[in-house]
Amino acid sequence: MPGGANVTGNYGHAVRQLFPENAEVEPAGIYTGAARPAPAGRPWVMVNMIASVDGGTAVDGVSGGLGGPSDRLVFSAIRSAADVILAGAATVRAEGYGPPRTSVARQAERTARGQPPHPRVAVVSRSLGIDLAGPLFTEGGRPVVITIADADPERLTACRTVADVLTAGVGSVDLLDALAQLAAAGVQTVLAEGGPAINGQLVAAGVIDEVCLTTAPVLLGGSSARIAHGPPATPTPLRLAHVLHGADDDLLFLRYVRA
Repeated sequence: MPGGANVTGNYGHAVRQLFPENAEVEPAGIYTGAARPAPAGRPWVMVNMIASVDGGTAVDGVSGGLGGPSDRLVFSAIRSAADVILAGAATVRAEGYGPPRTSVARQAERTARGQPPHPRVAVVSRSLGIDLAGPLFTEGGRPVVITIADADPERLTACRTVADVLTAGVGSVDLLDALAQLAAAGVQTVLAEGGPAINGQLVAAGVIDEVCLTTAPVLLGGSSARIAHGPPATPTPLRLAHVLHGADDDLLFLRYVRA
């Protein structure tokens, strides 16, 4: 592996850039400084996932067992670039989502870019089987709930007391419609954090503009899902934009953009 300059982030662990050049960089600058022009009628769509070398995405049902100190640093940097963080209800439950935590420095950078201090979380749920008493809905700002037009009326009313609700599709959530509504509300960058079914719908719709893939140095085996699965899709060519390496935990951070 080629050498690179070491930098130490907020967690005190070194991350170095390997590609496109060996340069002394701050991970936040790599992700927040990238150009992301919103396509017509929808936001720029990023996907951020972690996977083992053999493609597994979870240990005991959650992704946390695959990460490390450098992953937390890069994860925070990627989130800092987004206006909205998109996740399926199952992922929100499994990973114990709360309001995004943004450092004071990242808040200042976001404000200077014309973004709110914190990104908002948008939960995708057809059934609205969401814990509205959880920290995501009771701490911090109001999240967004994306559901179907024919959702259960009582659950819909309950959601509207603690979240801003978008209805998109009948019977199943229409993510293209939801993205269009977010764009109409001024959202320019959406970060999808899964799960694999949400990612698979975005792949099938051909709307993914950027993939941030963390590769963990471990073999899992078993039946863990890929980072995306769903209906057949036309292949989307990508171009490698950045490679970072976590010096303390051997994680690789690959950033791809639409070719």
